[in-house]
Amino acid sequence: MNKPERLWEATVDEVKNGFIEEKGHYQCLLCNEQIEKGIIYPHEEVFYEAERYMRLHIEVAHGSVFHYLMGMDKKLTGLTEHQNRLLGFFYEGKKDAEIQQEMEIGSASTIRNHRFVLKEKERQAKLFLAMMELLKEKDEYAPAFIEIHQTATMVDDRYNVTAEEEQAILAKFFEKEKLKSFPPKEKQRLVAIKEISKQFTAGERYSEPQVNGIIEPIFSDYGLVRRYLVEYGFLGRTRDGSEYWLEK
Repeated sequence: MNKPERLWEATVDEVKNGFIEEKGHYQCLLCNEQIEKGIIYPHEEVFYEAERYMRLHIEVAHGSVFHYLMGMDKKLTGLTEHQNRLLGFFYEGKKDAEIQQEMEIGSASTIRNHRFVLKEKERQAKLFLAMMELLKEKDEYAPAFIEIHQTATMVDDRYNVTAEEEQAILAKFFEKEKLKSFPPKEKQRLVAIKEISKQFTAGERYSEPQVNGIIEPIFSDYGLVRRYLVEYGFLGRTRDGSEYWLEK
């Protein structure tokens, strides 16, 4: 099971912690790092047991779970840029008057109104989450949809693809791990590009010729595929295109 599935299927408390506990290890929900249990880990001349070291990993690698979640696409969090910025100020412990001055909007009472709206959103989210949990217990025929990867740049109807449809698309467009033709529809392209992204390894850096070399055996127009890998958020790259990497 890959990391996006881990995040979406984690409980609220697990998401808040930023990691899940499994039989022999702890696993970071933000980058897939695994910390084995029963080992003492050194960091800057201090020794940590596994769970504490996982919390330290999140702090060092990601800053905080809160800031990582704030950095996710707004279509995944459901927050506007304005709400996202406000939450950041609230998290920093700023007073309403301070926030009003920094954002140069309305008055301190305006910020209080925003707090109220966010509180309403929290209440609605709790009820909706409870209803969806109850629904899972009764809805036997709910289809399994493909997962939305956390670095997705466009979250829309193209993800409305069931697991069965995904397999049908792969069977139609791939033969012996080669892409027979470039899919004409967005849903089909997403599935194909997602499949090709599996050829890249997390944590590795690739030059453009290396990326092309990985893609070309799968599809001759490697430039087209490379562009979609970046456009859909599967690969990141430097501004000058000199380095590429698998997005986490």
